[in-house]
Amino acid sequence: MPVRSLPPPTKRRKTAVGSTSFKSIEAQLSLAVAENGTLNPLADLLMLAYGSSDAREMSKAVYSIYRVFVLIISRGMLVHGGDDAAKLVRKWIWEKLDSYVELLVGLLQDEEPALRKSSLEIIFSLLKHLSTSQTKSSPTAQPQFHLAHFKHIVHGLLLCPPSPRSNGGSKYNSKTMLDVRENFVDVWFSVYDDIRWCFLREATTVLSKYSSKEYPQLLDNLLSIMEKLSTFPTDSSELNSWWVEELSVKPPKHKSAKGGAEEDDDAESMDENDEDDWRKFFDEDSNAKDTKKNGVKARTHTLTFHQSLYSLQAHRAVFTRTWLNFLPHLLSVSTSSNRALTTRALNIMHRGVLPHLTRPVLVMDWISACVDLGDTVGLLALNALFTLMRDYNLDYPSFFTRLYAFLHRDVLHLKHRARFFRLTELFLSSTHLPATLLASFVKRLSRLSLNAPPAAIIMVVPFTYNILKRHPALMVMIHKTEDNPGTDTDPFIADEPNPNSTNALDSSLWELHSHIHHYDSAVSTMARIFAEAFTKPGYSMEDFLDHTYGTLIETEVKRKIKKEPALVMELRKDLFPTADAGKMDDGVRDVVSDLWVFG
Repeated sequence: MPVRSLPPPTKRRKTAVGSTSFKSIEAQLSLAVAENGTLNPLADLLMLAYGSSDAREMSKAVYSIYRVFVLIISRGMLVHGGDDAAKLVRKWIWEKLDSYVELLVGLLQDEEPALRKSSLEIIFSLLKHLSTSQTKSSPTAQPQFHLAHFKHIVHGLLLCPPSPRSNGGSKYNSKTMLDVRENFVDVWFSVYDDIRWCFLREATTVLSKYSSKEYPQLLDNLLSIMEKLSTFPTDSSELNSWWVEELSVKPPKHKSAKGGAEEDDDAESMDENDEDDWRKFFDEDSNAKDTKKNGVKARTHTLTFHQSLYSLQAHRAVFTRTWLNFLPHLLSVSTSSNRALTTRALNIMHRGVLPHLTRPVLVMDWISACVDLGDTVGLLALNALFTLMRDYNLDYPSFFTRLYAFLHRDVLHLKHRARFFRLTELFLSSTHLPATLLASFVKRLSRLSLNAPPAAIIMVVPFTYNILKRHPALMVMIHKTEDNPGTDTDPFIADEPNPNSTNALDSSLWELHSHIHHYDSAVSTMARIFAEAFTKPGYSMEDFLDHTYGTLIETEVKRKIKKEPALVMELRKDLFPTADAGKMDDGVRDVVSDLWVFG
């Protein structure tokens, strides 16, 4: 694969590639760096690396080039300054470094696991060296983070360019390698605060610049990293781990006047036209309780880069911006893959996303749109919506009406019915809900149980028992004086979409009572609990949610037989009648009887 920064093949210097080893070229370059000699062999070393098809040779090449660039960076050869000749040399070295980084980024998708791991480690090691060098050359002596180099890392993890050893093929259409993603998350993303902050910031930029249609795996790659984040800081004291060691020095405190905010004289200034102006949108009132609790002493958009890394509000702001840019992409195209990504995002929404947003209500519109999709996606969206209502005071009056709509004829036959009962039990757990509302839910479920498989009925019975136990006002539904009225006289309005207007409280749970005659002994035994005194503390739903036909059959097979069934019967003499016995009174032969004649 040709190196982009190298001159055309006709103008390259002739080198004895076959007889020149990586070690000898590395030795020449090390001596040249020490004596300020020519660095032209660096182009030859890069050309050898790009031409290596063997994994071992490639590994030797990337480590040789890495050691050379560490020497170059440590000698300050990439620092600004000098005459025109020095600037030309520095520009040439930067081109070679970019080519080398492109090689490493491509190797993150290589088929050889050792190459993938070593490439990722080298890239992050170079980030540390470049940031240290940039800090030493900074006129203000402020700690620096080499964002230009870090952008290559983010692009490699999200866009996934192919390996230079892949011999062509399609471009930018693969998922991040599992070991690369896990290594990045476990070693850097979940550990170092500067890596996490900068990744979230740059990932948002990638989402805005690259289309998910052109890069179909972009959304999946980003979500695969975001959903693994379980160490997001919740207090300013947790911001204490830095990959770039110079950032461990706390920044100068932000000075603020009564009328506004003012930076320290030696603080790094932010360009007003910089892309970080988005932070103004996420700033909260400085007098808010949340702001005081988290120790944020200035508006986020007035903080320098170094100060932002030590501000919990800044971390929450960049986290919020990434999710707000990511979520709309999932609903822009209704495909099976996007639906799967939506399900994964909703799975972590209530515990891994909402608590860390600057304002959780910002995702309300997206969650409401997911509710309209129904099925598993809609159910999970209801869970996130319930969290917004319970923990963040969101007013959503039609929540239980939307939940009631999920009680259709297929809900007890689908594979996600266990999840449905888990969430529905949570939604209806409040003792302050009106009896008319709860009566509609238990009545609708009992009606659906008439056509449900045994495993689903076993869920409905304890679920109803627990609700009746918490709400004694519903006990009237199992103590009706009428003798099991039929559906034609049942006052329950099954087609009413509003659970407060179904007249369910005037009805009874005769459907559940009918299950005492069910063919499955487990169901009939469970249905009898409504005829007993309600002295049990309540059932744990987890004990009933994983039943299937297989588990029911296994239970029956392992059941201990208390009374042996009868195995002997009296043999009738006319069980196999003779040929004469097959004649009827009028002399016509009985064809059915003839079938039992043997011999």
